[in-house]
Amino acid sequence: MVALREIKSAEEVAEMEAALAVTGAMHVAAMQSSRPGVVEHQVVGIMEGIMRRHDWQLAYPSIFSRRGEVLHNHAHDNVLQKGDLVLNDTGCTSGGGYASDITRTFPVGGRFNQQQRKLYNIVLDMQLQAIAAIKPGVRYLDVHKLAAQVMVQGMSELGFFHGPVEEIVESGAYAIAFPHGLGHQIGMDVHDMEGLGEDLVGYDDSVQRSPLFGLGYLRLGKALKAGMVLTVEPGIYFIPALIAAWQAEGRHSQYINYARFAEMTGFGGIRIEDNVLVTESGSRVLGEPIPKTVEELEAIMQQ
Repeated sequence: MVALREIKSAEEVAEMEAALAVTGAMHVAAMQSSRPGVVEHQVVGIMEGIMRRHDWQLAYPSIFSRRGEVLHNHAHDNVLQKGDLVLNDTGCTSGGGYASDITRTFPVGGRFNQQQRKLYNIVLDMQLQAIAAIKPGVRYLDVHKLAAQVMVQGMSELGFFHGPVEEIVESGAYAIAFPHGLGHQIGMDVHDMEGLGEDLVGYDDSVQRSPLFGLGYLRLGKALKAGMVLTVEPGIYFIPALIAAWQAEGRHSQYINYARFAEMTGFGGIRIEDNVLVTESGSRVLGEPIPKTVEELEAIMQQ
């Protein structure tokens, strides 16, 4: 069943791009509606209204929150404040039953501050380098590690990590800021086919799931094939409980500057996610581009 479903036909890809067209409009509307004093659920309602005009449904409950460090945060009760970073992970299902899954992170008030801009651009670099590395035969496990290396290099320059980049990634220390997998397959389900068994979908005899915190949550690790569609969704998060727990036990203290991480309480989280088709020679981001560079986001939020 996995072999039958994981290679998408042109018709299936067209359904996913139809879903992405509506999802893109939802995300742009959210960016332009996220003003100081607005309650999160008001923006969620605007997005769902766009989708319901097509008589479509959400592919999964929206994650829209200024508390982006809380993974899978389905509460929408915060009042947005100027300077907040909002993480919006929202996708809809096409009329033919195919899912989209997009995340954007943007600043309330329409301007990133200097620290937000630096960290945001690290996440964007993680995503762009990961997408560029995707092609048939490449293990998604290795693409995940590449994204983690990009993050550690960038965050080391800002004082969060110290030591050899590859050592930090292989030890699992990087997961204090990136505690989830890079992505998963997507199709008729947002986590496509995982009801059949996550390891059956994402792993095989040549690639085993890692026992490490963070890397162990990578849903897709095996070699990629042309026709697969997957999400690429790196992130950086400052999770106070996780930072405190690791610091208390001295975990990876040779690599992690805990004093620097402690300065980030209240920052939230950043994630950037697109849906990517593995082609015969590389990859293609599906759908029309949805604003994601700092300049694109600031411009669209000023309109």
